[in-house]
Amino acid sequence: MNGKAGRTALRMTRREALVAAMLPLLGLRGSLNAGSGQVRRRYHVALSPDAIEPDPDLLGVVHQSGVSDVWTAGFLYGHWYYTPERIQANLARIRQAGMAAHVVNVPLGHPGDSLRAPSASLPLIPPSHWRPGTRIDGRTRWGTSLHSPATEENASAVRRLEQMGVDRIFLDDDFRVAESPGTIGGCFCAEHLEEFRELYGYGQGVREELVQSIKDRQLTPVVRNWVDFWCDHLGACFRAQQSAARHIRLGIMVMYLGAEKAGIRLADYSQAPFRVGELMFSDNQFRPVKGKTDELFSALFHRRFVRADLAFSETTAFPADRLSAPNMAAKLATSTIADVRNTMFMSGITPFPRSHWATLAPAMKKHAALHRELAGHKPSGPFKHFWGRHSRYVGDDHPYSLFLATGVPFEVTSEPSSDGWTFLSDADSAALGGGQISSPGTVFLSRLKVAGARRLDESMADLFKLKAELLPRPRHFPVVLDEKPVVCAWYPTAQSALLWNLSEQRETFTLEYAGKRRHIEVGPLDVELVRDFGPFTS
Repeated sequence: MNGKAGRTALRMTRREALVAAMLPLLGLRGSLNAGSGQVRRRYHVALSPDAIEPDPDLLGVVHQSGVSDVWTAGFLYGHWYYTPERIQANLARIRQAGMAAHVVNVPLGHPGDSLRAPSASLPLIPPSHWRPGTRIDGRTRWGTSLHSPATEENASAVRRLEQMGVDRIFLDDDFRVAESPGTIGGCFCAEHLEEFRELYGYGQGVREELVQSIKDRQLTPVVRNWVDFWCDHLGACFRAQQSAARHIRLGIMVMYLGAEKAGIRLADYSQAPFRVGELMFSDNQFRPVKGKTDELFSALFHRRFVRADLAFSETTAFPADRLSAPNMAAKLATSTIADVRNTMFMSGITPFPRSHWATLAPAMKKHAALHRELAGHKPSGPFKHFWGRHSRYVGDDHPYSLFLATGVPFEVTSEPSSDGWTFLSDADSAALGGGQISSPGTVFLSRLKVAGARRLDESMADLFKLKAELLPRPRHFPVVLDEKPVVCAWYPTAQSALLWNLSEQRETFTLEYAGKRRHIEVGPLDVELVRDFGPFTS
């Protein structure tokens, strides 16, 4: 089959068939929160046997802190590092402590040590009978490599876990074919390239065209087909594991801003438990204002594709002692704002310090109460959160996110809006300049100088200047008047606004709405909900 039309027809037919095949598997079981009687925030923690066994009291500590579910390590990229008998014993310990017990599998591996075991005995690569992947530069790599027999052995492990009474498994660390965020993934070995050529009718020279287009980050037809090819492969791996055990509900961890270029066709997993991608795993990463807004941006993006009750956070500390308790507690705001109803605390094989729970417990209780009021309500506002097809297929995963810290309300759009101000990534800006996207009325803002957009540096100073332009205009939305970093999530259907103080000191913010003002005090990195917008002072 040759020609663009033929390749497009084939791709769509395959995609429709894959989605149709996946939905019955994913739709057999209802909401993870079903039967609770009300919408509620649930707290989960991942603890390996190496964390549970030497500290018998740890399970009691996490349960008393408000954790309802514990996930323990299972099958790790071809290894039963923890024997099934040892896993089963720890599942029993978790249940005896009064919590639900589940398993985290690592199906493909990781390009580096992302588990950080307390000893050197944990293997960091798959067994020798598995095959490494081939990078775009021709070098081989372990981790995120999808060759036979990886799928078959993972499916066998899922069956074994089902026999042990496991009902939920997350595919973790990370289930993807890209080495890192911003990478256009896939295996460039001769076998996969030949399969790709035959499927889409390409000639022998397609590798050079593909490599150049990827290096240029151009969404050409060959790149689009390559990305879809790997989405098909990763989706087939997921379905094979889900089909292996129909009494298990399989979930997927999605990397930071994970999307099609990493082999993750997000729409395929809309009915699966879905961990929204985060990245700021240490104080050094999370402390900058942009670290926080990038994290929130990724969670808001992924929530476009998954139900709130199926959405999980990736509240990770890595290495385990590098994210302080106050910063881990601050991450809870991301899930509250994005209506992610399951928080998953993680830290690899080694647990984060037990002393963290003294800080986390009251924060967990506070966010659970706030979330009950905001669940199902969507943020609204004049600033638009947009992450388009070019970002998903060829972007470098550096979003224009600082606008979230200006105190101006925002909303998430899947397509360019007809109003407001929309902040573009560099990939979407290039698409705008090339005429591949257009504005139906919104004002585009970009870090690049491109036709059709206003150039605006991504800095708090420049964004506050933009906010100053908006303040004199008639407004139907609230706004924080101060030039301090704060997220203002406005929920008009709840008649409320949530303020997240992004500073490490207590701040007082002046919130103005309908010509009236209220002064709101918010603790360091904390949140406060402003209800009913009254009383305000003139």
